[in-house]
Amino acid sequence: MKIYQDIKKFGDVNFAVVTVGTFDGLHLGHQKIIQRMNVQAKENKGETILVTFDPHPRLIVHDNSKDLKFINTKKRKFNLLEKLGIDHIIIVPFTKEFAKKSSEDFIREYLVELLEVKKLIVGYDHHFGNNREGNYDQLYLLGQKYGFEVEEIKAQYINDTAVSSTKIRNALMEGNVRKANEMLGYDYSITGIVVEGNKIGRSIGFPTANIEIEDKYKLIAAKGVYACKVDVDGKIYHGMGNIGTRPTIGINGLVTEVHIFDFDKEIYGEEITIFFVDRIRDEKKFKNLDSLKVQLLKDKQTVLPYLNQLT
Repeated sequence: MKIYQDIKKFGDVNFAVVTVGTFDGLHLGHQKIIQRMNVQAKENKGETILVTFDPHPRLIVHDNSKDLKFINTKKRKFNLLEKLGIDHIIIVPFTKEFAKKSSEDFIREYLVELLEVKKLIVGYDHHFGNNREGNYDQLYLLGQKYGFEVEEIKAQYINDTAVSSTKIRNALMEGNVRKANEMLGYDYSITGIVVEGNKIGRSIGFPTANIEIEDKYKLIAAKGVYACKVDVDGKIYHGMGNIGTRPTIGINGLVTEVHIFDFDKEIYGEEITIFFVDRIRDEKKFKNLDSLKVQLLKDKQTVLPYLNQLT
């Protein structure tokens, strides 16, 4: 997979199969689009091109952008796109001036003149251009005008609910990671560098790896205790994670930490990824550390059989 920061540096391809969007989450609907792109590219001996924007358009055009959070970091999203088989990613700088560009101008200047698009594949709710004026009907007409085909992928449903990034974000903020994971088609995760904590967990037999998350726009799921899988240097372990303020200890700020089962290595300074499988309970305050330890032992007995079923 090749990534281009400048669309003008993109070379020619035989049959350009293109999609456009931010693709936050890369959920089942997005995956269906990419699967269809791969089929079309293979049938026509072409290549797949995903056009996306940086920064996210909502960070430029909305006043409440400070509250905007994303399901995946850019690094995680690009890793997933590579696994899904995308050949090329083109990152278009999104500015206030660019936001004023009409949908037709964008299609003509970027997709037709620079990429020579032959097939454009979009999701069922795709909108683009100034004030999101462009939609599938307009794309179809523009395709006829400029000589490319347009295909719309229908909504993907889980339990009669149409999959969307907004619904996944809401599920995560409610702590319903199982629902979010069903719509994503994979486990929601958080990646960070292991930093030193106060080592209180170690004193009660539950040492934790506390992680520092660099991306300020990363969406952190609701507070609580979770069944987790943990990637440490490419090896997957089972564990029990916590997102919260650790009220029994009394600290300031939100902490993301994980107790890794059957693990005793020092990993300070290393990057790990925590995959959140299910939420087992709310975070709560206990009267002392002994009471907390009793609860953590119960939590482990809840989590272990559940995780063992997955392997």
